[in-house]
Amino acid sequence: MTTPAREWRPILVSSAILSLALLGDALLYAVLPLHAATFGISLVWVGVLLSANRFVRVFAYGLVARATARIGIRRTCLLAALGAVVSTGLYGLGEGPAVLLLARVLWGLVYAALLLITLAYAVEYRAAAGARIGVSRTVQRVGPILALALGAWLTGLLGPQTVFVLLTAVTALALPLVYLLPPDPPRATTPAPPTRALGRPRAIDILFFLQGLGVDGVFAVTITVILAREMPVATAVLLGGMLLALRHIGEAVAAPAFGWFADRHGARGTFLFAMAATILGFVAIASGLTLAGALAMLVFRGALASLGPALIVQGIDADEPAVGHLARMQAWRDLGAALGPLGAAALLPLISPEAQHALVALVLAVALLLALRRT
Repeated sequence: MTTPAREWRPILVSSAILSLALLGDALLYAVLPLHAATFGISLVWVGVLLSANRFVRVFAYGLVARATARIGIRRTCLLAALGAVVSTGLYGLGEGPAVLLLARVLWGLVYAALLLITLAYAVEYRAAAGARIGVSRTVQRVGPILALALGAWLTGLLGPQTVFVLLTAVTALALPLVYLLPPDPPRATTPAPPTRALGRPRAIDILFFLQGLGVDGVFAVTITVILAREMPVATAVLLGGMLLALRHIGEAVAAPAFGWFADRHGARGTFLFAMAATILGFVAIASGLTLAGALAMLVFRGALASLGPALIVQGIDADEPAVGHLARMQAWRDLGAALGPLGAAALLPLISPEAQHALVALVLAVALLLALRRT
């Protein structure tokens, strides 16, 4: 089933805005650990700054949903685009922990707003929600992929802060794009008023919490440690960085493919398959099949990015607003992704990386079985 071209326009435009907004955030993860002194911070602050935005997002989704319902989607999008320009500019012009923490807090609010806006447009036509969310995710990943590929190279030539100033100018291109969005969004895209982002979790919220904790926490923190046992440290760091960058490529490719499949064959079965494959990825890494497990997890991480929202909108009434449900799922996932790196790093002296992956696989499998029993 297809939808008129005009119905795709808000999806593509809002996703392009988020793609531009993500430029600074994506490059910061690659640059900040290596150039902490240039930014006037210690290595301890690197971890704080890179995780701060996720903690902000956990509580921001509910606030953003209410604000969007009150002032409208396009106006919220404009404020978020302005916030993205300011936060990226602070990376280049600011210095010291206080300024950079302000930038990361602002970015957490910006990302929460833009993500909910893209989802609101994508799920408006629910019969094709999977494919629409998938295409949206693909467009969103273009910015981070280019930032990691070109930004890292330019950092060596110009210095990290100069590159962020350049990225600020590119991010500012998102501002005129806002005016290509519908001035009065259809009623179905208005987020539901009044929901607590971290309300009582449903089964899908728990699954996404564990997936975020495992893939963006345990895996992201320990992958280079595992690889360094099998190869020189420099090679392990390079390969680990490439695998982490594949998160963006995997999402760009897998999200639309699995979203399209879910629209035609049902989101529930496709979701269960992707979650089971993710569990097998953890098992593979725990068993020593590091690269195979990593690739499986990264591909199906991208698949779940569209399958989770598609499953939610297929499971609610046609006249029930979806954004409140989506906000809660994203909040729980971000909580897992924020706690995961802290827990994995703290447990490394006590539990090996492989054992941590095995533990995540076990807990995720139990949660999946319990979810199946309840449905």
